[in-house]
Amino acid sequence: MGSTAGKNWTEEDEKLLLETIDKWVENEVKPIAREYDQEDKYPHELVESMKDLGLFGATISPEYGGMGLPASVYAKVIIKVASVWMAPSGIFNSHLIMASAIERCGTDEQKTNWLPKMASGEFRGGIALTEPNAGTDLQAILTRADRNEQGYLLNGTKMWITNSMYGNCLLVLAKTDLNAKPAHKGMSAFLCQKNEGYEVSKKLKKLGYRSIDSCELTLVDKQVSSDALLGGEEGRGLQQVLGGLELGRINVAARGAGIAEGALKMAVDYAQERETFGQPISQHQAVQLKLAKMATRVEASKLLVGSAANKFDSGERCDMEAGMAKYFASEAGVFCSQEAMRIFGGYSYSTEYEIERFYRDAMLMCIGEGTNELQQLIIAKQLLERNKG
Repeated sequence: MGSTAGKNWTEEDEKLLLETIDKWVENEVKPIAREYDQEDKYPHELVESMKDLGLFGATISPEYGGMGLPASVYAKVIIKVASVWMAPSGIFNSHLIMASAIERCGTDEQKTNWLPKMASGEFRGGIALTEPNAGTDLQAILTRADRNEQGYLLNGTKMWITNSMYGNCLLVLAKTDLNAKPAHKGMSAFLCQKNEGYEVSKKLKKLGYRSIDSCELTLVDKQVSSDALLGGEEGRGLQQVLGGLELGRINVAARGAGIAEGALKMAVDYAQERETFGQPISQHQAVQLKLAKMATRVEASKLLVGSAANKFDSGERCDMEAGMAKYFASEAGVFCSQEAMRIFGGYSYSTEYEIERFYRDAMLMCIGEGTNELQQLIIAKQLLERNKG
C-alpha cells in the first residue's frame, strides 16, 4: 500500500519540495561529502537539518505528522541526494522502512506511540534483520525471543545494521518458535528502544557507504514488553518486514540512478575541461561513446524507478517492477561510475576528485536489499507467473 493518505501531492507541491531538496543538497550536503566520507565521520549536523526538512517523516502519513510522500516523489528526492552523496539517504531510508512496517502492520497503539516521534526524528530507527550467517536467507536467523512474565527476552547478534549506533530504536526480527515448520511461521518482529541489553559490538569499516553507522549489534537478555510485538501477533515477522522491501528496493534503485546521474554529470563536466592532443577530450569519439552509453542508462534507470514507484503508489503488486528497477539502476550506478573513472583517467584514482567515492559506493547497491542475482530470480518467477499459458 502506498503512503499517500491525507495528502494529494500536486505538481506544484512536488516542484517546491524538489527545489528545497536541491538547495539543501547544494548548500549542506555537497560541501561536506568528501571530508566526511574520507574521515568516516557521522554527519550529526546533517541529521538535524534532515529533521527540519521533514525527511524522517517523508513517507509517514500526515495523520502521524509525516509528509505522506508518494513513492514516485520520494524516489526523486533520493535520486537528488544520491547524485551528490549516496550515504545520507541511508539514514532516513532505513528509518522509513521501520516506520512503514509499523504503519502497515502495527496495532493502533503502536502507530500512535511510535509514528509521530519517528516523523519528527525524535525516534530514529532502522531494521535489524541480517546476521553473521543469515543475509538473503532470513529464515536462517538465530536471534531468539523467549517469552517471560515481562514480555520477551531477546538474545542474538545482528550484522550490518544501519542507525544502530546513532539511532535510538530498531525493528528486530527474531524467532519465537525455533521448531516451526516452515521456519518463517516461528518468526516475529519487535519494536526495540536502545537501552539495557542493546550493545553495539563494533562499527564496521567499509569500502564505501562511509559516515553511516553500519554496525554489529548484540542483544543480551534484552527485555521488551508484550506491547513491543509488532501487530500483537507472533509468527508474522517475516511477512511484516518483507512487505516493506518493495519500497526499500525502489529506494535502492533510486540511489543507483542517483549515483549514475552524479557520475555522468562529473564525467560530462570533466570531459569538457580536460584537454589532450590540443582539444577537450569530449571531442574524442571514444569519450563520446562512453557518455552516450552512460546517459542512456541514467534515463532508463529513472524511467524504471518511476514505473515501479507509480505501481507501488497505485496499491498494485510491484515486486517484479521493483526488482527490475533495483537490478538495472544499481548496475547502471556501477557502470557509470566505472566509465567516469576511465574518462577521468589517472586523476580518478586521487581522492582530490570525488568520482572515486561514487565508484566505491556504487557496488553496495548491487548487494543491498536483496542481491541482484536474487532480483533476477524474482523477475523471472513473476514474469512466468503473470504469463502462464
